[in-house]
Amino acid sequence: MKKNKSASRPAPKKKSKQKLKAKTIMVQSLKGKLDVTRSGMGYVVVEDQSGDVLVRPNDFMTALNGDTVRVKIIKENARTGKKEGKIVEVVSRKQTEFIGHIQLSAHHAFFVPDTDKPMPDLYIPMGDLNGAKHKERVVVQLVKWDKEDKKPVGKVVGVLLAENENDAAMKELLAEAGFPLSFPDLVLEEAARLPDVLDSEEIKRRKDCRDILTFTIDPVDAKDFDDAISFRKLGEDKYEIGVHIADVSYYVHPDTELDAEAYKRATSVYLPDRVNPMLPERISNELCSLRPHEDKFTFAAIFQMNGKGEVKQYWLGRTVIHSDHRYTYEDVQEIVETKHGKHKEEILLLNDIAQKLRKKRFNKGAINFSSSEVRFKLDEKGFPIGIVVKESKEAHQLIEEFMLLANKTVAENVAKQSVNKKPIPFPYRVHDQPDEEKLTPFIQYAKRYGHSFDVSTPQAIAKSFNSMLSDAKGKPEQHVLEQLGIRTMAKAVYTAENIGHYGLAFEHYCHFTSPIRRYPDILVHRVLETVLDGNPMVDKKMEAKSKHCSERERAAMETERAGNKYKQVEFLKGHIGEVFEGVVSGVASFGFFVETVDHKCEGMVSIISLSDFDDFRLVESEYSLVGRRSGRTFKMGDKLSIRVVAANLEKRQLDFEWVLGE
Repeated sequence: MKKNKSASRPAPKKKSKQKLKAKTIMVQSLKGKLDVTRSGMGYVVVEDQSGDVLVRPNDFMTALNGDTVRVKIIKENARTGKKEGKIVEVVSRKQTEFIGHIQLSAHHAFFVPDTDKPMPDLYIPMGDLNGAKHKERVVVQLVKWDKEDKKPVGKVVGVLLAENENDAAMKELLAEAGFPLSFPDLVLEEAARLPDVLDSEEIKRRKDCRDILTFTIDPVDAKDFDDAISFRKLGEDKYEIGVHIADVSYYVHPDTELDAEAYKRATSVYLPDRVNPMLPERISNELCSLRPHEDKFTFAAIFQMNGKGEVKQYWLGRTVIHSDHRYTYEDVQEIVETKHGKHKEEILLLNDIAQKLRKKRFNKGAINFSSSEVRFKLDEKGFPIGIVVKESKEAHQLIEEFMLLANKTVAENVAKQSVNKKPIPFPYRVHDQPDEEKLTPFIQYAKRYGHSFDVSTPQAIAKSFNSMLSDAKGKPEQHVLEQLGIRTMAKAVYTAENIGHYGLAFEHYCHFTSPIRRYPDILVHRVLETVLDGNPMVDKKMEAKSKHCSERERAAMETERAGNKYKQVEFLKGHIGEVFEGVVSGVASFGFFVETVDHKCEGMVSIISLSDFDDFRLVESEYSLVGRRSGRTFKMGDKLSIRVVAANLEKRQLDFEWVLGE
């Protein structure tokens, strides 16, 4: 007995240590994003990457899936490091608008959200139904949810008509990604109060460029014209070319409702049938849009150049302009190809200089991945009746090169400045070198097509990429090498830590030219203004702002891809049973993906549908499926025929089957 007693004596001491440790843990609070599983359990993904924190449904407080929260650690396993916590604060909401159905009774109404992530129903006051009837599908805005309230309170901001499934689908994509579908009243009121007439005193403070030939070049359906080009000849082989950008920061000031909403969104989202703008139309389509035959305030980079595209000197500052003409890309392309049209001499000279700038970029190591985009022909209800694949032509490149020049010049100018011998916090646009783990297998794969890579320096890798892309142009392997090559690349992001832009081969780069649709450009304008005034601003939150803008940009890109996919599925739903030519765009153990040549619509041929032909297995190193008996292969880049067998709009999914011998 004594032995047992003495053996148990140390236990209380150990227990007291554990209690002390638990008290220390209790005060620990971490910030992160709440991810709610379908089962209802939550995990807070912590910003410092110290490990996810499990949160049980009763400990969510008022947090919803995707919200940024503070979580207090209440339990931690010393052996495994697994943590359990309780949410103590909702820092910011990912989503404030939801799509679902109204449940209406005689005296009250509730909103039941359409979501696979559990969340409570919203109470809707009878005065906030906005005409919605029982069981109708609606958009509801979360307006109030205090800690003491059992139910969040919402209001109906839109009724989704059953016959307009397109509209509901696009709104659902935006809402799920955390992009508000409407602007708060305070934001609209602030925008409405902005003056229509340009201030005469402000005009005097700016470089007046209204008597210089100026024009815009944009897509045919554009309404927000961010940028304009001015041109005049100064002498023999000496030209002044101005890149004038909508001066959004003149109208949108820090610590205003407008600015807070623009920052929250951080970007406009371009869907096939609509734009979900970063700023209200009062600003994006009226006050700041560089519409023809109207005086506008702009921020400019003005270059003195020769015909070789050499910049002799430049000027940065605020201007006032008057656009003489609005071109579409198609208008300019026609002038380039026919050598006829309005202001043809100026357009042709600008195009010639742009092509020289482009050639210099590639010679310095910029990577020349070809780009194309899908555009939809829609009927009056938004239903796709055709798909057009648009390639980048010289008209697009003309604008692209001068915008790149302006972006690079602004970044270089700011990078030269410092405060207390430290760089000025600035939202650089950076692009890291290729990932070695992804690059090595790609180089091995490219060798099979006779392409060798020099990996001695990052510049040599870029040069090898360009040689490969040039040699492969027009050959069967072009598509697969481009697709796989792009996958080796890092993603471009915004950050105050400047590491340069590898893909463009620029040491300094930023986004200056699209402030109507991108918040980082507004930040760039604000910093640049203070630099030009000789009193550079030091924004200690610049890195956090840059990170937020990068995250919202990724969300917008994913939403845009989903929107395109929806329209492609919707289009091919009307072509079930039809056969199309396609290219294998990806392979997996469960089948292979095919992209149709004419529409760029991607669907899957499942391995089950191939079982009648052979037993196929994945060979990862060759990006192919290989038949065990026949040796028949399906590899990336292969051309073949497919039949459309199913189109699932809800899942945005296309199913194809391989058509033998067509």
